[in-house]
Amino acid sequence: MKTIRQIADEIGVSKTAVNKQIANLGLRSGLRKNGNQFAIDEQQEALIKQAFSEKSQTEIENQTQTKSQTENHEVSDLVCVLQATIDTLQGQLEVKDRQIEQQAQTITRLTDALAAERLRPFTLVPFNSSSLLEREKSFNRNEKQYRVEAGGSGYLKEKIHDKKS
Repeated sequence: MKTIRQIADEIGVSKTAVNKQIANLGLRSGLRKNGNQFAIDEQQEALIKQAFSEKSQTEIENQTQTKSQTENHEVSDLVCVLQATIDTLQGQLEVKDRQIEQQAQTITRLTDALAAERLRPFTLVPFNSSSLLEREKSFNRNEKQYRVEAGGSGYLKEKIHDKKS
């Protein structure tokens, strides 16, 4: 004969859990009182331990099922994320394909234009040195005028300073 505490310690549960199981199994009326403790015979002990064993097995199965469902949900979420990524990448790939096609057309057009330009006869433009000299003089006059209008800074101040020295 064992006490509720001894059975609880053997199973690894609380005294309260053993008391609840005794009530669920309807064994309360069959227990003997030994002082302020209940005495549990071997047959009652076996029934209590079997009930906890079945309960533990059911909990393990439920935990396994819950874990499996959670894993399935996580896999499903991952598949959705991966599919969205694939769709995005395929869209980007289509855009890149169009860009490559446009670049290939541009290269072809420029290559054709270059080939046509090479086939055209080369003509020299006559060089006019007097025209170039006139442009340079005009530029120098405009530069001097700008410096005068800008407050006489720069070139003219340097010339005036040089003449005074």
